[in-house]
Amino acid sequence: MQREQDFEMLHLELSVKAKNGLDFIVAASVVWAAIAFIWTLPGSATHRGFITFFVGALTLPLAWGLSKVFGTVWKLPNNPLQPLGLWLNMAQLFYFPFLIFIFSYHPAYFIMTYGIITGAHFFPYAWFYKAPPYAAMAGVISLGSLLIGLRTATTAPYWVPVFVLACLLVLAGLLFALYRQRVPSYRLAEAPR
Repeated sequence: MQREQDFEMLHLELSVKAKNGLDFIVAASVVWAAIAFIWTLPGSATHRGFITFFVGALTLPLAWGLSKVFGTVWKLPNNPLQPLGLWLNMAQLFYFPFLIFIFSYHPAYFIMTYGIITGAHFFPYAWFYKAPPYAAMAGVISLGSLLIGLRTATTAPYWVPVFVLACLLVLAGLLFALYRQRVPSYRLAEAPR
């Protein structure tokens, strides 16, 4: 049975070595910038939503590339919590039937729904990395996407991805600051005694 101190150390290791998932957040920022651009283009919401599906699929390979740039670690073989990160990321796929329903029957609300799903899936990462900014942004992105989407879905739908992008950039900054704050504690805990 793990002690609470052991769990804290496992979370700290994840936070520092994976840099709080910063590679994924920056990758998502790039993808949402592209999505914002797509939603400024002329054409139907159905057409733009279709393109958005494919652009969104670039997040994982882009995050992998950014992990090489940022020096983040995806696999920590001695940390039993690490595999949970992949499971948490895959959990958002179970929201996709609802997204496909919206895409099929209410395409004007597709980008709003995609924003809500993106935000909502961040919530468990607050526990995974012990990073409160994830919990805060899960609520801000989900609720903000809903409020903006309900007001602008038919007139200016690009405001939802612009909003999500801005939130992701703020989240990236907060996560990086939290990572920097935790590095000394991790080094101290790892130092030989």
